[in-house]
Amino acid sequence: MDYDHQESWKAVHDSAQSPIDIPTREARPGDSLEPQDIRLSNVRAELDVVDNGHAVEVEAKGPDAIIRGRHFKLLQFHFHAESEHTLDGKHFPLEGHFVFRAADGRLAVVGVMYREGPANPLAAKVLGALEKEGRGELSKADISVLLPKDKAYYHYLGSLTTPPLTENVEWYVLQAPVSLAPSQIAQFRAHYAHNNRKLQELNGRPLIRFPSVSLTANRTASASR
Repeated sequence: MDYDHQESWKAVHDSAQSPIDIPTREARPGDSLEPQDIRLSNVRAELDVVDNGHAVEVEAKGPDAIIRGRHFKLLQFHFHAESEHTLDGKHFPLEGHFVFRAADGRLAVVGVMYREGPANPLAAKVLGALEKEGRGELSKADISVLLPKDKAYYHYLGSLTTPPLTENVEWYVLQAPVSLAPSQIAQFRAHYAHNNRKLQELNGRPLIRFPSVSLTANRTASASR
């Protein structure tokens, strides 16, 4: 996957692509009568960490979520440097994408921004797992520590950010960033310092802001279906 020649990437449909710049003042408030929460369960999970050739990726076994009233399973999460989405034109040094799939095949991605600050314990374990042959396993790792406590988010319909660039993907970009140590960000960027897709036009798509809501429900019980 060549990030230096993104113009060669082709999408079957190209009017609702990701990532986008999020102009925060232009996002309209969500309907308070609609489901809003993103509730994660089974957040202590078995994780397989791998450098897949274009990103640091972590496959998760067990976590699931109720996203705005519907059940999803977490497939994997991975990291882009610098951030793919921007907030009011601002990039962050790293962005994580938590990729969920519903029983009907629908995809939802929760985007998390990372900035310099205190070290993150799970980031340290993920990076450590890569030191031997570019892959490793983690047991009972709490993925919630990679998510912010402030759960306000921006929602829009977009696409995968890598080929085949499939559209009709539900995006939930969290407003608050999570801190990683500068050395941790540098280690992620040592793997991939430029694996972010260029910004795409919003093309009139609705951009909705939801206030701080519950993101992590519990660490062991399954989400209700």
